[in-house]
Amino acid sequence: MSQRFLQTPIEYLKGVGPQRGDLLRKELGIHTFQDLIHLFPNRYLDRTTYHKIKQLQQSNADVQVIGKIIHLKTVAQKRGKRLVATFMDDTGKMELVWFRGHKWIRENLKINEPYVVFGRVNWFNGLFSMPHPDMELWKDHKNKRRSALQPLYPSTEKLTNSGITNKVMRSLIAQLLSETQLNFRETLPENMRKELRLMAKKEAVVNVHFPQHNDALAKAQYRLKFEELFYIQLQLIQKNAYHKSKFKGHPFSQVGDYFNTFFETHLPFQLTQAQKRVIKEIRNDLGSTAQMNRLLQGDVGSGKTIVAFMSMLIALDNGFQACLMAPTEILAIQHYQGLQEWCTLMDIEIALLTGSTKTAERKELFSMLEEGTLQLLVGTHALLEDPVVFHNLGLAIIDEQHRFGVAQRSKLWRKNDRPPHILVMTATPIPRTLAMSLYGDLDISTIDEMPPGRKDIKTVHRYDANRLKVFRFLKEEIQKGRQVYIVYPLIQESATMDYKDLMDGYESIVREFPMPDYQVSIVHGKMKSADKDYEMERFVKGETNIMVATTVIEVGVNVPNASVMVIESAERFGLSQLHQLRGRVGRGAEQSYCILMTGHKLSADAKTRLETMVGTSDGFEIAETDLKLRGPGNLMGTQQSGVLSLQIADITKDGPILKLARSYAQQLLKQDPTLSEEKHQNILLTLREIGKDQGLWKYIS
Repeated sequence: MSQRFLQTPIEYLKGVGPQRGDLLRKELGIHTFQDLIHLFPNRYLDRTTYHKIKQLQQSNADVQVIGKIIHLKTVAQKRGKRLVATFMDDTGKMELVWFRGHKWIRENLKINEPYVVFGRVNWFNGLFSMPHPDMELWKDHKNKRRSALQPLYPSTEKLTNSGITNKVMRSLIAQLLSETQLNFRETLPENMRKELRLMAKKEAVVNVHFPQHNDALAKAQYRLKFEELFYIQLQLIQKNAYHKSKFKGHPFSQVGDYFNTFFETHLPFQLTQAQKRVIKEIRNDLGSTAQMNRLLQGDVGSGKTIVAFMSMLIALDNGFQACLMAPTEILAIQHYQGLQEWCTLMDIEIALLTGSTKTAERKELFSMLEEGTLQLLVGTHALLEDPVVFHNLGLAIIDEQHRFGVAQRSKLWRKNDRPPHILVMTATPIPRTLAMSLYGDLDISTIDEMPPGRKDIKTVHRYDANRLKVFRFLKEEIQKGRQVYIVYPLIQESATMDYKDLMDGYESIVREFPMPDYQVSIVHGKMKSADKDYEMERFVKGETNIMVATTVIEVGVNVPNASVMVIESAERFGLSQLHQLRGRVGRGAEQSYCILMTGHKLSADAKTRLETMVGTSDGFEIAETDLKLRGPGNLMGTQQSGVLSLQIADITKDGPILKLARSYAQQLLKQDPTLSEEKHQNILLTLREIGKDQGLWKYIS
């Protein structure tokens, strides 16, 4: 079928017109015939069963009944009127009710003629009633070739109120399928379809909209999900291959003195197998002429920093500079302090650049950087500023990269004649299915093993009623010389929410832990930077026993002596945030604890989050649960969910199809990288059409 026909504006479809066309565009983003064909149903209603009125249950379910209208009346109500029909079969009576469109309905209804009615039933005044039923004369109903499973399409209140009901959507799609004569171009090669037993494209489109039975529907959905995920993976893998051929990095041909001296003499602990594997993957990348573009993910405390440092040493061994960029000043300072210790041992010049760096320091730093005498630079967004000019930047490491925009990251590339190798780090474990879809164009390294000797953090859920017991436990820990975090979700009282705010909490903590026996720090986002740093510093030095804070401490502070994390109103935090907060303790040799405090009223999702936290400390397991609860868009933030605006597939449920689609895409591009073989022409054509529009389903037919 010609693409041109499918790109016809939607208002030209019989039954649409300019007014409806405008609504479909605004409400559902349907601009063309193509868009309408790929508006897939959310769910299906089983229209194979006919109920008797006597069998109906008070369950608010959708049912289908055959009977006759024996009487019609108009009933006055507070606002306007309602039209009520008495409907009966051979077992009893029920009512059909309409609140609008009375005139048209009265004129068109036939008394004492058999009808099939379908809709949701309510139990009211000793009778079942069905508001605004779908109705069809029995003689028309039995003569129609119909779908046993009735599709329900995405809709909005505006569409329904404007008369574009589900029934109208069904008839528009049926009309369009009839106009296309099901002449859809096949987008997958025959050998692939045979191997995977995939339904043909045209069959899949018909059966996803008007399935004859459940088996046909399942096969149609599988085919269309595979197709959608296959083309996403093809694009991502091609993008990665293109990146490697187009962007040349500096090949770091040797692993020299810096790396070997550190490994043999200064390594503070034995590397885990996972760390060794990841360093090997990075070394291979750095040794090739292609620019490295790798994501390093690992849980809090899994040892990413040492892997990053050893990667930097390879850059230094080859005469290049390296930099590490962090999203916040606190995190940048922490990285700097950690690396400085090792750099001092090895006579490596390292500096810190943040928004707070004084002008005189900056000038000196900039000139050393340009001359090449400054080897490592750690900092915040300040690294991206124009005056920052490197002598020869070979490796850029970006921590928690989802906090930086694409435009910001690309600024680092332009600091050189050739782009530096890029290593992106995250302590937010990404579920495998999401990583394949979101970062499918990056190479991914995972540290999935914790260093030996680290004790699991004991996590418990306690209700507000147990607060005194919790306070007693905190006092025992403080007597042992430990420190405590208490984290609140709010800074100021919110009139609409019954949660303890930070200032209230701080006052009650100070009352319970009075001076001079106890010292309490407070940190929140509204404090001046200097005050915040002063309070943090006191806690780091052990001058205060308790740190009352908002989530500003989620990333950053490393206090090995802090052994207890209390999270107030824990039900208000997302899973990944709870996991990140818990990661602030457990950094020393002592047993650490995380106490999740909540009220008794908890939603089902909140209960699942709390049970997950108590049940596991595995960040990847937590991320999988989080993905199921929140969905991909919310999990990664809107700026990164674009690639996941899926029409029919759902990566939270379709992981196996995604893995299969990726492996087929990899296999295909290995055999035929340019897709020039005759049998792959349809794939090439489809990819070009997707590329024109940047939308996946726009051109897939």
